[in-house]
Formats: sequence, structure tokens, C-alpha cells
Amino acid sequence: MLGIVVLLDAAAVVALVVQGRRDSMSAARAQSRSVAETFAHAPGVAAALDSKDPTAVLQPRAEDIRKSTGVEFVIAAGTNGIRYTHPDIALIGKEIPGPYKDALDGEPVTRTVSASRGKAVVSAVPVPRRDGTVAGLVAVGIKAEAVNRLAYPSIPLTVGAGVAALALTTVGAALVSRRLSRQTRGLGPAEMTRMYEHHDAVLHAVREGVLIIGADHRLLLANDEARRLLDLPADAEGRAVTDLGLASGTAELLASGQVATDELRPAGDRLLAVNLRPTEERGGQPGMVATLRDTTELRALTGRAETVREQLTLLYRAGALIGTTLDVTTTAQELADVAAPGFADCVTVDLADAVLRGGEPRPPTGDTLELRRTAVRTATEDHPLLPAGNVVGYRPTTAEGLGSAAGHTWIVSDLATSRQWREAEPDLADRLLRHGYHSLLSVPLRARGVILGIANFWRAQNEEPFDLDDLSFAEELVARAAVSVDNARRYTREHEMAVTLQRSLLPRGLPEQNALDVAYRYLPAQAGVGGDWFDVIPLSGARVALVVGDVVGHGLHAAATMGRLRTTVLNFSTLDLAPDELLGHLDELVVRMDQDEESGGGAITGATCLYAIYDAVSGRCTVARAGHPGPALVLPDGTVSFPEIPAGLPLGIGGMPFEMTELDVPEGSRLVLYTDGLVERRDRDIDDGLELLRRSLADRDRTPEETCDDVLEAMLPSRPGDDVALLVARTRTLDPSRRVQWDVPPDPAAVAGIRKQAMRWLSDRGLDEEGFVTELILSELVTNAIRYGSEPITVRLLYDKALTCEVSDCSSTSPHLRYATTTDEGGRGLFLVAQFAERWGARYTDRGKVIWSEQALGGSPPAGLF
Repeated sequence: MLGIVVLLDAAAVVALVVQGRRDSMSAARAQSRSVAETFAHAPGVAAALDSKDPTAVLQPRAEDIRKSTGVEFVIAAGTNGIRYTHPDIALIGKEIPGPYKDALDGEPVTRTVSASRGKAVVSAVPVPRRDGTVAGLVAVGIKAEAVNRLAYPSIPLTVGAGVAALALTTVGAALVSRRLSRQTRGLGPAEMTRMYEHHDAVLHAVREGVLIIGADHRLLLANDEARRLLDLPADAEGRAVTDLGLASGTAELLASGQVATDELRPAGDRLLAVNLRPTEERGGQPGMVATLRDTTELRALTGRAETVREQLTLLYRAGALIGTTLDVTTTAQELADVAAPGFADCVTVDLADAVLRGGEPRPPTGDTLELRRTAVRTATEDHPLLPAGNVVGYRPTTAEGLGSAAGHTWIVSDLATSRQWREAEPDLADRLLRHGYHSLLSVPLRARGVILGIANFWRAQNEEPFDLDDLSFAEELVARAAVSVDNARRYTREHEMAVTLQRSLLPRGLPEQNALDVAYRYLPAQAGVGGDWFDVIPLSGARVALVVGDVVGHGLHAAATMGRLRTTVLNFSTLDLAPDELLGHLDELVVRMDQDEESGGGAITGATCLYAIYDAVSGRCTVARAGHPGPALVLPDGTVSFPEIPAGLPLGIGGMPFEMTELDVPEGSRLVLYTDGLVERRDRDIDDGLELLRRSLADRDRTPEETCDDVLEAMLPSRPGDDVALLVARTRTLDPSRRVQWDVPPDPAAVAGIRKQAMRWLSDRGLDEEGFVTELILSELVTNAIRYGSEPITVRLLYDKALTCEVSDCSSTSPHLRYATTTDEGGRGLFLVAQFAERWGARYTDRGKVIWSEQALGGSPPAGLF
């Protein structure tokens, strides 16, 4: 054995040496030809050969190429074979030996020849002219000794490698011999043969199938039990396991090469437990050993356990997925989504209309129970069942109707043989059967003894009909869903009540006034009603109050608190209070509300509010806020700013006064008031919200209605999580020709002059019919100011939607309306004013007070008032 190895090693060394020399010779031939072709086709070579002295031109170039490339010689010769260049100058002018004429025919030639400098590898290449004729040739040679020198360095390495391989082979053979002896425990051939005969007898005697599969997925060995269980052919060994006619799942598992433990696979009418383990883990050849056990008797039990497991899993999913929202329609759809396609191929849920509205369902008044299809889930889009939204009539003659009337589940295991089901609606029955529906479960949704609707489960692709076990599972599933539907129904009822209350407490429209062009939007929160509100309140003297507020929390309590605060603000506004004073009074009210709720064990009320008064005469706006976001001011040129207004504490904190800020608002500007739900969200910081609001308001002149739409589209792409109130008001100013003002001397005789000036001013504006009443009101108000007030005294007339008469002085004493007795000399002036004027009142200023009255005009103000 060792001698054979030595011979093989020596032969390999010789072959490597010969191959090395052959490769060196091939490299020399390629190099000589490459240099010759490069020189032959170089520019100017053909012209030099045709010149009078080719040697003078070509000899230096040839020597440079010879030295740079390392070849033995570079010869340029004419068509007659006479050399023009040569390293040995003595040979220039002599004829080239060898078959150079083949190169002159136009084809390069490479051969091994005996040259003047010894045996060499020579390549001769023709030198072409531009017209295609041959001007001469170029011959490049490399000496054979140089070629052999290329192969000499590899010979010692090759011989050394051969000796090393021989040594390693000898050592390996010794180690293998020792390992085999150790693994066989010193047994000889006879002992090994007897041992394998015993192993073979045991392998075929066990009552468990054994397969040994090679790394190429071919069957190497199968015992008798494996052949019986798999019904293998006689020539199975040596064939691929995928070609043995096994079930696809079984063949794929055996050919997968993966570790498996008790994997159940079919084999004919048997169910086999397959175990797979790699054979190489114990030092064997790469492959797999498979053991097979017949578990056919456990098949039915296993299938039943799997069904129970799936149903328990489905009930667990139902508990997590049904009732995630308090919406009746969503809950019904969740029931359908959970049951299909796992338990049934199609599920429909039909509910009474009263349930969808949040009410209690009533017993049917006729022969048909009408329900509305609320949810549908099918495995395929093509189905004959009515879609969601349609009314479905359940008659007692139908299977579903019998179930709904009796209040229990109705099961139809085979629709094709159910005469009662087919006769009720033949056309629908035929369509269902054509689509493959073969079994039905109809389960009433019942909560607190009341049937809310019916859930129908249909099977088509699933060939197993519904049985009693499925009936119990469906009842449990629907019972859980019915509780969620009933909770959603009651929430819907309470939500509708809260929404109705909230809508009744919010403004139903905007009052008529000319100072502002106003638009508003109110978006309730997705979770329920809240406490946001807004108001537009006309005041005396062409002034309008804008209010936006927010009560903390959601639900009926927040809505009711909002209504109380809104009513309070409306009442306080009739007193013509400044914004800071009004918020102070409102804060005191909220503190008292908190105290009352604390004593009753209720929650503490919290609220914010912003109150602004715009004066159309002066074009100024006074603003105060209690913990509420400040307004945005959009100037006519599109510039957006958020004026600095002291925030103040939220309402109900108490103890701190509120500060008022006065703003110059040019005509055509837009005041934007809003609640925090517009700019603040859980996933967005309020600064980012304000910047987004700024961008949505800037750069374009829009009407208030357009502004509201653009802001909501930019800020709230989906339904908000908090209430949002948005109020946009474009400012106007009263035309100077519609107002007039006079200073009144503190002399009763001046009253007549004021009356004359007022009558003249009214006459110029076509208000002669208002002259008598205005003259009477001015006489009383100016006389009272002269008699009881202090200087300076001023009279102002405003021609707006109504005619307003204002008399101001620097006294803080306010007149009171009373009934004068028959013996009283005075006290009837304000009574007359109240009788002739539509409204009258008093408001306080920094310098005193203003007594005002409004007279309704006979018609609308003429166009161009603002």
C-alpha cells in the first residue's frame, strides 16, 4: 500500500515539473508574439522600412524595446529577409535564417528555432502599410535557456511538496489503522461479521419503523416495519425519498434534513409519528435516521383535542378583540371578524334598529321580526347574502326565525336536506346552495333576558357541518359579544343624551351685528361630549364680545358646568363689564361651585376662559384670559401674530386678579379664538401646534368661513381626541359719517343747543322720524348729567343697526329707574327713556360712566354702513 502511495507521489511530482516547463514555454511564446506585434504596428515602423536608411531609425527603437521587455533580440527586416536591426551589429545587413517568408504572407509565425544567439522562441510578424501591403517583418526572440529558468524555481518546491505529502500519507495511514482498531475494540473480521448479523436481526424485529436516509436524500436502509407502514416498493433502497410514492407532507419531512420530534404525518389510512435525527452526531456518515410509530388510534382523539384548543384560542381572542370600543356597529363587526374564517366561512350579525340608536328593542308587532344587517364577514367577496345596512326579515317559518322566536340557537347541519329552510325563501336558498353553503348556526344575541339581534354562522369551504359541540361554542361566543353590544348600546344612549344636552347649551346661531364678520366650528371629542363653548355677544356702542371657554373633563358633568358658565358670562355681559372684571366675577362663581361640589363629594370643577371686546368705533380690542390659550391676530397683509396677553390663573383657583390687554386691530384683520384641543395633542407639543396654526392662517386673504375650513383641515386630519371650538372674526369699523360727538357745557341752557345739533345730524342722514324720540332721550340724559354728574360731559350718537345715544361724564354715580309718585317733581326722566328706547343701560369707564340708549330703526341701515 505504501509503495503505491510512493509511486503516485513521484508521478505527481514529475507531472508538475513537466507542466511547469510547458506553462513557461507558453508564456514565452505569448510574450514574444505580443512584443513583435506591438513593434510591427507602432507608428512610423512601416515608413522607416521604406526609407533610405531603415537601420538609423529602427535600431535605437528596437534596442529600447529589447531592454525594456527583457527579450533576447528584436529584429526588423525587409521583405527580402535582410536584417535592419540586431543586438549584434555585425549581423545587420545579413539575411534572417528560418521560415520568415510565412510571416511575409500576412500571418504571424511563432516557432522554436536555432538563432545566431542560440536556441530561441521566435515570433515573426508582418509590418503592414496603410494600403494593406507588407513593408517588412519584425522578429522577436526569447532564448530557451531563459524559458527553462522560469521553471527551475518551482522544481524544489514541487519535490518538497511531494515528500511532505508522502510523509503525511504515511502518518495518516498509521492513525487511521489505530482508530479502526480502537473503534472495533480489537475485533477481527469474523467477530465484526457476527456482530452486524445480530444488529440486522434486531433492526428488522422491532415493531417500529426505521429508515436511514443519506445526505443526498436517498433511502439507504428500511426495516420490515417501515416497509409495512409506508407500503414501500421492493426496490425502495437507493431511490430518493420523494420518489417512493409517499404522501407529500411525509416525503417533504423525510427529505427536509431537519430534526423532528413526533411530527404527525399521514401515510395512506394511517397517521404516523415521525422522529428525525442526524446520523453524523454519533460519528456516522452525513444523513438522517427516521423512526416511525403508528398512531392511527390516537387520530380521532388528537383531532378532537385540536378542535377544542382552537375553540379555546378563539374564545380568548374574542375576549381581547370584541368590545374594544363602545360603538354598537364596531362591536358587531368585531364579532364577525373573530368568528370568520376560523369558526365559520361567513358570519352575519343583524341587530334591531332600536339597539343601533341606543334604545331597548321592542317585541315584533307583526309576523316578521325586522332586523338591520350590521356586520358581514365572508371568506370570499362573492356571496349571495345581503350586505350591511339592509333590513332582514325573520319569519317564524324560517330556521333563523324559529331560533329568534324561541330565544335559543337553531342549527341546520345540512341545508340541502332541510325542507323547512328551503321552502321559506326558495330563491335565496338556491343561491346559497349554489355558492356552496351547506350548514348554518343561528344564535340570538341576548343580554339581560332581551334579544338584541341574531348572529348567523355559515359554512361553505369547511366541509364539516356544524354539530352540537359547535353549537355550545357559538352560544358562548355570542353570549360574550352580546354583553359588549349591550354595553355599547347603553353607552350610545347616554352619549346621545349628553350630546343633546351639549347642543342645547351651545349657541344655535350667531346674533346680528355689524362690527364683526364671524364664523365658527365646534367639533366634539371622539371619546364623548366635553365642556368647550364659545359666544358672540353684541354690546352697546357698536361693540361685540367674543368668548371662548373650556371646562376640564368630558361627559354630562362637564357639559352641565359649561352651560352654567356660559349663562353666567351672558348675564355678566349685560352689565357692560370690562374683560378683567368679568373674569373676576366668573372666577368667584367657579370657586363657589367648587365649594358646593366638595361638600357634596363631587369632583372639583376646573375651567379656562378668554373674553374679548371689540369696539367698531375705535378699532381696538380689549382682551383678558384665565388660563386659556391666547388669540391669533391675522393682519390684512396675511401676517400672523400671537399677542402677548397675561395668562392669568384658570377659573376656580381664586385670589389673583386678571390683567387686561388692549390691542390695535386694523380693519379687515381676523381675530382667531380657539380651545387647546386645536393646538395640543398627546403626540404633538403645543409649540408645534401653534406653529402649524400660524402656517395655516398666513399668506392668503380668506373669509372667516374659509379660514375655519383651512385651519381644521391642516390641524385636525382625523376626529379629535378633545373638543375643539374655533371662532374666527373679521373686523370692521364704523364709518366716521355714522358717528358724531359733542362736548356739553355744564349749563342747563346748553341742552337746547344739543337737541338742535342732534336734529340737524339726524335730518342729514334721513332719520327725521327718529327725531322726536331722540330729542326727548337726549334732553333727559343730558339734563341728568349736568345736574348730577361732573365735567367733562360728552354726547355721542352712533348710527348702526340701531340709533345709539350716549351721554358720558366723570361721575361714578349711576341713575336708577323708579316709579315717581303724583306729588314728586322729578324721577320720571329715566322712566320715559326706558319706555321710548328699545334698550338702555350704563357702563363704567376709567374716567366715569356712560349712560346709553338704543332706538330701533324703521328699516335696515343703508348699504355702506361699514
